[in-house]
Amino acid sequence: MPNTSCCSAGADAGKDLEAILATHGRGRDQVIPLLQEIQERFQYLSPEALDRVATYLGLSGNDVYGVATFYAQFRFTPPGRHHIRVCLGTACHVRGGDRILNAITSTVGIEPGQTSKDGQFSLERVACFGSCALAPVVVVDDKVHGRMTVAKTQKLIKDKA
Repeated sequence: MPNTSCCSAGADAGKDLEAILATHGRGRDQVIPLLQEIQERFQYLSPEALDRVATYLGLSGNDVYGVATFYAQFRFTPPGRHHIRVCLGTACHVRGGDRILNAITSTVGIEPGQTSKDGQFSLERVACFGSCALAPVVVVDDKVHGRMTVAKTQKLIKDKA
């Protein structure tokens, strides 16, 4: 997986970050939109990107980091090659979403919010995808897999490995 980290990936990544910053004003109200756009481009928020946002907006690093850590949408480590999201909304939970999540953690060896050491998988728990009729739902690389079982989930992971 290529390193798309802001600043540590070289001049092109730094230029991309500067281009993102240039499209935003310098007000405190720009923190979240900037962080969202940076994460969309780089897939996560690196320490360098957080520092650069703070400098650009004239805020402390702690202010920007505090905002970023408050919201669950922001990620601080690069995602794996295959991003697995497990729904734990009411319908999915009732139909075994927790068993699906446990199967993934034991098969891949990571907890939600982590990326496997080999960079193949990252895991995230989600409150609801809005696909309740397909419960339990697992989304891998933006593809929805419905009516999942532990066996189907383990096969899906094996096929992606």
